[in-house]
Amino acid sequence: MASLIECVPNFSEGRRAEVIEAIVGAIGAVPGVRLLGVAPDADHNRTVVTFAGEPEAVLQAAYRGAEVATRLIDLTQHRGKHPRMGATDVVPFIPVGGGATMAECVELARRLGAMLAEQLHIPVYLYEAAATRPDRKNLADVRRGEFEGLQVAIQEPDRHPDFGQPLIHPRAGATAVGARPPLIAYNVNLGTANLDVAKAIARALRGSSGGLVGVKALPVELKERNQVQVSMNLINFKETPIHRAFELVRLEAERYGVPVVGSEVVGLVPLEALVGVARHYLRLEGFQVDQVLEQRLYGAE
Repeated sequence: MASLIECVPNFSEGRRAEVIEAIVGAIGAVPGVRLLGVAPDADHNRTVVTFAGEPEAVLQAAYRGAEVATRLIDLTQHRGKHPRMGATDVVPFIPVGGGATMAECVELARRLGAMLAEQLHIPVYLYEAAATRPDRKNLADVRRGEFEGLQVAIQEPDRHPDFGQPLIHPRAGATAVGARPPLIAYNVNLGTANLDVAKAIARALRGSSGGLVGVKALPVELKERNQVQVSMNLINFKETPIHRAFELVRLEAERYGVPVVGSEVVGLVPLEALVGVARHYLRLEGFQVDQVLEQRLYGAE
């Protein structure tokens, strides 16, 4: 069985439907690619696209999506709540089946990085398993300063890209390309408009500030809903499962007299992660993933 690779590029556009449709159309038009999900967010002004296929098809689809985004997104006009440094902000490759390995994904990341730099003139930084330096494994470190700050910082020797010239693309910025295990993008919405509360809770959750292992968190203001959000990336759901992240948000929010009013998963989530939530809250004893009806019916396909 051929290697099955998942790719989850994040594009800095979550409001203009015609731009999102053009990017997704370019990705989906590549033979051998299966489009799995499209998750636009107007507040973040960002869209997460998920697709999978064999390595060569996934590589071509990632490039074509970035090509369209480079033409249609202008970061000098972009405003949103999520940190970003590029029109195609981040492109991770993830091994998901058929004996796919992290080494294969690292090779794909490097090939895509070279293509984006040579053909689209976009500087590229490699991150996570594809990183060429320890200080570039963490995406937040790579993206520090965002599009505006990187225009100057990229000229510093320590911030030179892995591919391309130390000159940011005037409209499309820079792109981070990497290889990583499955990640869960998980947000918790709070019943308050006080951004300081979300900031404090995000700080308590964040692994880098002594919170939960493998959790990245930031506060987001949801103006249209008159709420704030704690937006998280759960880097390893086996080390820090969804329910643990949720409960810590809830406990911290109680300190400020603030309720949790909802939560959301952005993009796709492994079945095993949801089964872990069910085990925890339902006190299920000995429950296994293959007890899910659809998993037993279709899991071997």
